[in-house]
Amino acid sequence: MNRSDRTHALHAVAARAPEPPAPAARATIDDFGCDVFGEHAIRKYLPKTVAEKLLATIDRGVPLDPAIAADVAHGMKEWAVDRGATHFTHWFMPLNGGTAEKHDAFLEPGPGGKAVFAFSGKNLVLGEPDASSFPNGGIRSTFEARGYTAWDPTSPAFIKRHANGATLCIPTAFCSYGGEALDRKTPLLRSIQALKKATTRLMRCFGLPEEPVRVTLGAEQEYFLVDREFYLQRPDLVQTGRTLFGAAPPKHQQLEDHYFGAIRPRVLKFMEEVERELWRLGIPAKTRHNEVAPAQFELAAVFEELNLAVDHNMLVMEVLRQAAERNGLVCLLHEKPFAGVNGSGKHNNWSVSYGSRRLLDPGDDPEQNSIFLTVLCAVVRALDLHGDLLRTTTAGAGNDCRLGGNEAPPAVLSVFLGEQLGDIVARLAHGEPGSARKAGTLRVGVDTLPPLPRDTADRNRTSPFAFTGNKFEFRQPGSSQPCAAANMFLNVMVADSFDRFAEQLEAAGPEKLHDTLQALLRRVFRKHERVIFNGDGYSADWAAEAARRGLPNLRATPEAIAPLLDPANQALVAKYGVLSRVEMESRHEVALEEYERKVGIEGGIALEIARSMVLPVATDAYSAAAGTLGKAVADGLTDGVRGLRAQARTLGRGLDALVARCAALEKALASGSSARILAAMAKVRETVDALEHVVDDASWPLPKYREMLFLY
Repeated sequence: MNRSDRTHALHAVAARAPEPPAPAARATIDDFGCDVFGEHAIRKYLPKTVAEKLLATIDRGVPLDPAIAADVAHGMKEWAVDRGATHFTHWFMPLNGGTAEKHDAFLEPGPGGKAVFAFSGKNLVLGEPDASSFPNGGIRSTFEARGYTAWDPTSPAFIKRHANGATLCIPTAFCSYGGEALDRKTPLLRSIQALKKATTRLMRCFGLPEEPVRVTLGAEQEYFLVDREFYLQRPDLVQTGRTLFGAAPPKHQQLEDHYFGAIRPRVLKFMEEVERELWRLGIPAKTRHNEVAPAQFELAAVFEELNLAVDHNMLVMEVLRQAAERNGLVCLLHEKPFAGVNGSGKHNNWSVSYGSRRLLDPGDDPEQNSIFLTVLCAVVRALDLHGDLLRTTTAGAGNDCRLGGNEAPPAVLSVFLGEQLGDIVARLAHGEPGSARKAGTLRVGVDTLPPLPRDTADRNRTSPFAFTGNKFEFRQPGSSQPCAAANMFLNVMVADSFDRFAEQLEAAGPEKLHDTLQALLRRVFRKHERVIFNGDGYSADWAAEAARRGLPNLRATPEAIAPLLDPANQALVAKYGVLSRVEMESRHEVALEEYERKVGIEGGIALEIARSMVLPVATDAYSAAAGTLGKAVADGLTDGVRGLRAQARTLGRGLDALVARCAALEKALASGSSARILAAMAKVRETVDALEHVVDDASWPLPKYREMLFLY
C-alpha cells in the first residue's frame, strides 16, 4: 500500500455528492408481504381444500397431509412466476452462521424444442445438498456426502429479488443421510414443539381449557456502517470483520451525542431501502435509530412466532449487507468491529402465550397472578440450573471481544427482575414482609405533561437476562449470531421446569392446587434465588459475589462451549428429542473449530498488516527522523535537536518492539494455540497503535478510527 491510498480514500469520501431525495418507490403498507406466499396468495393460487389443509398446518400445527404437495407446488410455482421468478431454491441454515441456497430453474424441456415451467411436489418437499461440505462436527465424511433438505411449511416461501430477476426461496430443514440435524432450524422446531406440549400440560393444572401455544421472539439487530472506500483500505475488516489495529481517537462516544441523534440523510436513505425490502418480505421492521457508538445503528422488528422470527432475522442481516453495498457503504455485523466503543448485540426478546393470555404479563397485581408467578419461577429455575447451556449459544471469537463492557452484559448469567418483582419473590421465598411496591404512575413535575405509566421494573443494561415487562430480554447474543440456538435451549430449559411443576401439581390434584403451588413456589424460589441479581453486572464486587454463589463465569469460547459435553445437559436436551448426544457433541466440535479458525485468520492477517504495511512506514519515519537529527547535529544546530532525538528514540523503540512482537505472533501461529495467538496479537496491537500516534499522519497506511467512525 503506498502513501496515497488512504489519502485517496479520504478525498473520495469528502467528494461524495450529497444524497438525493429518497426515490418515489418508497415502502408502503400495501407492499407488506407482497413477496411472501402467505395466506392471501395461498387462498388465491391453491384449491380451497388444499389451502385449508396447508393453513391448518401453518396456523394450528396440524400434521401436514403429504397428498397436497403436488397441488401446493403447482400453485406456489404459478404465484412465483407471476411475481417474476424463474428459479427456486431450498433455503436453509447450516452450522456456519449463515444461510445456504442452490438455485434450480423451473425450466423443463418440452415437445418441439420448446420448454415449459414446471415444479413438482418432490421438488417442493425434498432437496439433496452435499452434507459433507458444510460444518457437521464429524457426522459426515467426504465419502458420506448425502444430505436432505425438507420443506418447512410453517415458514412461508418468499421471493428474493436481484438485478436481473427473482428466485423463489423455500425455507427448509437440513439433515444428514442418517437423520442427524445439520442445521439450526430442525432442533429449533423440535424445541418449540416440546415447549408447547409442556405449556399445555402446565396450564391444564390451572383448569384452563386447551388453547394454542405461541412462542414469540422480537430480535433487535445492531450494526455499524462504514464507507466502502475506507473498508477496502482495511485488510483486517475485509478478512475478519473487525479492526485488529486502531488507536482510539480523542472523541468517540464519550459525549453521548450519537444515541437517538438525527439520522444522516445518506444513512436514512439506506434505512428506507432496507425497510422497503423487508416489508415486501413480510418482515415487520418497526424501529430504526442511531445507537450509542458513532456509526452504529439498530433495527428492530415487531414480535413474531419464533420460527418465523428466526428466519426473518437471517434475512434482515442479508438485506442490511446488500443495501449497504448499493449505497457505497459496508454493513459490519461483527460484535466488536472497533475497540473502545460499544459493540453490537442482538437482544433476544422471548415470550410465550397461551391463547390470548401472555404468560409473562404480570397484570395489575403480579403478587396475585398465580400463573405469572409460576412461569416466572420456572424461568428462574431454568436459568439457575442450565444457564451454562444457554451461555454456549453466545460463545464465539467475535462475542468474546464484546461481553463485559460498553453496555454489553458480562459472561455470568443472572436474572434481573427489578424491585417490585424482587420484593414479591423475597416474600414468597422467605415469608418476609415487604413494601409491596406497585408499578403506579410517574410524574415528572411539569403540569402540561401527562402522568406516565411506570413499568414493573427498571431496565438494567448490564444484565444478561432481564425481565422487561411481559418478556425476557436475553442480551448476551452477538450481532452476527443466528437466534436459533439461544431460543432452542431456552425452550428446552423452560419446558423442563414446566413439566417438573406440572408433575407436582397433577399429583396434588385440583383441590390442593393453591397450597401445593404456594409451597412449590416458595421452595423453588428459595433454592434458585442465587441467580437473581438486580445490581451492576460490571462491578468487581458482582464477579466475586457470583463466584461465592457458585454461578459459572465462562469468559472465553473454549470454556463457554464445554457445557455442550456435560452428560446432564445432553440428557436434558435428548429427553425432549431436540438434539441427541451425537448432535450435541458435533455442535461442540463445530463451535470449537470455527473459533480456532477465526482466531488463526485474525492472527495471520494481523501479522501480515504489521509487517507489510505498518513496519515499512514506521521504518521510513524512523529513517527520516534519524536523518534529520544527523543533519542537524552535523550542521551544529542546537534548537530542536532534543525533540528530534526524542522522536527518533520513540520511533526506534517502536520499531524494535514491533519486530520482536511480530516474531512472537509468528511463533504463536505456528503453535496453533488460540490463547497464545490472542495474547501475541494484543501485544502487536499495543505497539502498532502507539506508532499510529507518532508516525506522520499522511504516511499512515490504514484509515483511522476518527475517519471511519465519523465520515460516512
